[in-house]
Amino acid sequence: MLKLLVVEDHALVREGLARLLRQLENDVEVTETADFEAALVVLDNERDFDLVLLDLALPGIDGFAGLNILRQRYPALPVAVLSAFDDVPTVTRVINNGASGFIPKAFSGDDLLNAVREVLSGNIFRPGNLQSAKLDDAPPAPPHRGSVHPSEVGLTERQAQVLGLMVRGLSNREIAEQLELSEGTVKIHATAVFKALGVTSRTQALVAVNRYGIDFEPVF
Repeated sequence: MLKLLVVEDHALVREGLARLLRQLENDVEVTETADFEAALVVLDNERDFDLVLLDLALPGIDGFAGLNILRQRYPALPVAVLSAFDDVPTVTRVINNGASGFIPKAFSGDDLLNAVREVLSGNIFRPGNLQSAKLDDAPPAPPHRGSVHPSEVGLTERQAQVLGLMVRGLSNREIAEQLELSEGTVKIHATAVFKALGVTSRTQALVAVNRYGIDFEPVF
């Protein structure tokens, strides 16, 4: 029997997910909880779940903190994150924090079931059609506590240094002088930064930095 745990605070969404997940195969047991603490109680009492589907924006706890707790307490249990926040940095950070998959809530029922099957098969699922949408038009990012290390959103140390100097208002030429690089190399790093953050301009990159609370101190 397949055992799944759905952690979602909105009753309508939670119940709809449970009904949908029961279509995975003939014998599926879906347990539902409306908050993270209740999920921990369930997991402490029952250790044979095959997958947890975790909403990233739960009340009372930062979604990334919740994911980290699950990875630490139940390292063998796959966790797939469900969220409406499906921009590139969020997906990257979720996967880097140990999730077995990221499933956008915008998915159709069939797409969601296929994504869950991928995770249950032992694969890491991330949506393959993420768009580099303008951050100015994107929904607000889920709340987080503390600062985010640049690597959590897919940045290398050098890319993080370039972005950090952009935040300080330095031009590409000034960044090149500061890091002892050629201006062309700085442009290459800047392009990589934009791609990692899912943005297309410096302005959007600065919005992303503020939104995700990226901490540049570890790279300088």
